Amino acid sequence: MTPVALNDSLSQISLLFIYGAMLVYTVSFLSFSWQLTRLSSDKKKIRAGASQLERVGITLLIMADVLHGVGVILRGIAASRVPWANMYEFSITGSFIVVTIFLIALKIRDIRLIAAFVSGFNLLILGVATTVFYVRVAPLPPALQSYWLVIHVLVAVLATAFFNIAAALSIAYIFKTAKWVENSKLKLVGAMRRILGLFPNEEKLERLAYRFNIIGFILWTFTLIAGAIWAERAWHRYWGWDTKEVWTFIIWTIYAGYLHANATRGWTGKRSAWLAVVGFVAILFNFTVVNLFFKGLHVYSGLK
Repeated sequence: MTPVALNDSLSQISLLFIYGAMLVYTVSFLSFSWQLTRLSSDKKKIRAGASQLERVGITLLIMADVLHGVGVILRGIAASRVPWANMYEFSITGSFIVVTIFLIALKIRDIRLIAAFVSGFNLLILGVATTVFYVRVAPLPPALQSYWLVIHVLVAVLATAFFNIAAALSIAYIFKTAKWVENSKLKLVGAMRRILGLFPNEEKLERLAYRFNIIGFILWTFTLIAGAIWAERAWHRYWGWDTKEVWTFIIWTIYAGYLHANATRGWTGKRSAWLAVVGFVAILFNFTVVNLFFKGLHVYSGLK
């Protein structure tokens, strides 16, 4: 087999672009947060500047996404392969795709109010990736040296991105319908109540989350099938009850239950929203805890 050329200095340049993206994401998050604060104000003069802050926030989010994308591409070039073979690379690629899909979906005006959540969550992911998950570029393990790495993992990343946005909408729904938020007399909760009042009504939030979850579920189903095919090519069996395989199936089952309950039993409202959040928590558990603390054929954290 031809040895793979690794470029550690280029990977360091990639890291600098990721740091630059984090800086711009921070300013974008502050712009969106300030926008929500202004929108929640009762004073018209203060509210008037909110649309300008939204434009600034979106512009900064685009700039951060471009820097982020360059960092991901340079990491791939430095490693001479697709940049998602370990937890660090999966984190930077996955978070880049989340923001990219969100920016494309901004044509749906009702999701713009979760921009602060998206930019803030993305900043958190990159912070953990660069401080906890970072590893130097390294050759692929033999089992990953397949075109299925491109197909299987890319689709999983796309599914995760759609589930992420759906989870944000579901969390907004949960807080918007929470009685303690509605009845509390605390000033901080009162400010939160005014901000939540800016969001679309409960039915629209639920409908948007459902649509994003449908797309995510279709992609996750393909992920499960592609993973089984790849497992047969790599280990000569489609299913082996490996920890990662089991958790991937558990996640599929949660979202299948979510969609089935919504479509056939009218299981909507808070129960539906909580199930969507549980599904996304299961995805985060699968990516972090399973990779870090469980042994198995699918554990490729890159960390020692």
